Amino acid sequence: MKVTVCELGNDPEIFARGWERLASHIKSEQSDLVLLPEMSFFPWFAWSPDYDPAIWQAAVKSHDFAEPLLEKLAPAVICGTRPANRRGKRFNEAFIWDTSSGFQSFHAKYYLPNEEGFWETTWYDRGQRDFTPVQLGKCLLGFLICTEIWFFEHSRSYGKKGVHLIACPRATPRNTLDKWLVAGRSAAVVAGAYCISSNKISQNSADADLGGQGWIVEPDGRVLGLTTPEYPFLTLDIDFRKADKAKYTYPRYVPD
Repeated sequence: MKVTVCELGNDPEIFARGWERLASHIKSEQSDLVLLPEMSFFPWFAWSPDYDPAIWQAAVKSHDFAEPLLEKLAPAVICGTRPANRRGKRFNEAFIWDTSSGFQSFHAKYYLPNEEGFWETTWYDRGQRDFTPVQLGKCLLGFLICTEIWFFEHSRSYGKKGVHLIACPRATPRNTLDKWLVAGRSAAVVAGAYCISSNKISQNSADADLGGQGWIVEPDGRVLGLTTPEYPFLTLDIDFRKADKAKYTYPRYVPD
């Protein structure tokens, strides 16, 4: 399977230009699956400690109306997260989109930080503690949305369920990129699965502090590639048989 990770601008104008370049890259590489950053289709709003219902609704609508943009990446399957109103609550929920089914909603973010630049419990509610993997053809995929990647019991559980690919859409700051890559490598090793991640990036001082750097990591933790501001898209052909074999090697086989 050919998978693509990316870094996309937080500023709407920069995002629009980057999206056109991403669409061209996807067509050229003939990607099968694309992972987007966390809540890609609206600027990062959780930088503010003050919840604003008008901004929240604008963010929801921008994602609801993103289908024409996603169609530019077809026939690739697209993974990401979006803000959503469900049962009188607000969630940051994972989605998978393709041309046949449109948006399909899955796991809503469970682990929510609340600190400078990332006031997430202020803006939306905690989802259910449900980390059920998703079957995509021959690929079994598990979502760990941003902060969730630090809770390695879920990587362990995904590995036991046979997950081939952990998808981590992010919105994380520039000065913590090395730390986040450690998390991605560790999640891959714990699960015996590939770990992929995409991140937003801010380009000016008035923006939220978001640092980019998407990654593709193989099941034993080796970094296969990173995105950069100069090369914001990365596509690699990955072999899920390696993830199947990894489940029977150290440390995955060790009993709980």
